[in-house]
Amino acid sequence: MTRALAALAVAILAVAPAAQAQKFEGLALTPPMGWNSWNHFACDISEETVRQTADAMVASGMRDAGYLYVNIDDCWHGERDADGFIGADPGRFPSGIKALADYVHSKGLKLGLYSDAGWKTCGGRPGSRGREFQDALTYARWGVDYLKYDWCSTEGLRAEGAYQTMAAALTAAGRPIVFSICEWGDNKPWEWAGDVGHLWRTTGDITACFDCEVDHGDWSSWGVLRILDLQEGLRAHAGPGHWNDPDMMEVGNGMSESEDRAHFSMWAMLAAPLIAGNDLRTMSETTRSILTNREVIAVDQDPLGIQGFRHSRDGDLEVWYRPLADEDWAVCVLNRGPAPRRIELDWHDETVSDELSGRQTLFNARLYRVRDLWTGKDLGTTRRVLDAEIGGHDVLMVRLARVLDADD
Repeated sequence: MTRALAALAVAILAVAPAAQAQKFEGLALTPPMGWNSWNHFACDISEETVRQTADAMVASGMRDAGYLYVNIDDCWHGERDADGFIGADPGRFPSGIKALADYVHSKGLKLGLYSDAGWKTCGGRPGSRGREFQDALTYARWGVDYLKYDWCSTEGLRAEGAYQTMAAALTAAGRPIVFSICEWGDNKPWEWAGDVGHLWRTTGDITACFDCEVDHGDWSSWGVLRILDLQEGLRAHAGPGHWNDPDMMEVGNGMSESEDRAHFSMWAMLAAPLIAGNDLRTMSETTRSILTNREVIAVDQDPLGIQGFRHSRDGDLEVWYRPLADEDWAVCVLNRGPAPRRIELDWHDETVSDELSGRQTLFNARLYRVRDLWTGKDLGTTRRVLDAEIGGHDVLMVRLARVLDADD
């Protein structure tokens, strides 16, 4: 790192107290979509893997489906130089992060990095504590577009203040960077992070199972349904530019096809960030088709940005609704159990009101077209009873498109 750059960092630090502890506005107006290295690779990450992943994101059609961010999680770090600036691990990233960002950008994609509010990252690499403004300046100069900021080794820190500090540092550095708050929901970030970050984790880490808890001693990782249940009561805090984040996806990491489909569908109903966590280079056509289902993605990316909600539950069968733009609705019937379940949904018997959005379905006064988002088939209108069998650990997901008032 040059002395000139060090002097520039000192200048930024001098104005740091005046910097606003706010995120860049105008980013993440819909939930971010991309890929993250952790779920599949953990610390076994390299420059070559990231380049190949960027290539695969383009070749697979994921970029064209809306996935933009190629995010390197923990363990990219090398040491700090004599002036305190962080560098990449020279063995894993010999060309450096700037060259890698340039490559990712050349593919029409964006690059994300990981750091931590503590002294060390969760993987034992140098954290950003006490170096927030230097690190933010470094990321900006490298061309980074997204920062996931973790919460290991943070003894004595207050989460809200620590994340405000990095938000101020990113603002001072001057490059618009999506700021992903990752303190596992321990400090209720949904109550304070709307002006600080663009998304915030609501739970501990996800793991690749449909319904389980993996006990790691002093913390647990959670299956899809456990994380889904932990979203209860949080939807009022989400919207354009500020999203609840139930963690990166496990689609393609070992669950069944039906479980992957249900996982992806429920993340779309939650207006969750769609951050793939599998190996894009070797994924099956089934995994690719799930991740690139444009009609389900359109639900996730709906511009209203209103998170869905569970309307009813009958044993293992749940019916979820999400209000969409143009007076449409997404409806997802989730079978939490292992055995198939039949549902007969008489729309005229359904009364759906959402106090948060002020929306009502009014099926007796309005007619909707019904489209199955996984088969791509039109199922008629809400004049017909929806009669379907839903496999174990699977979903039926439809979009209701308003046609006209029922008496027109």
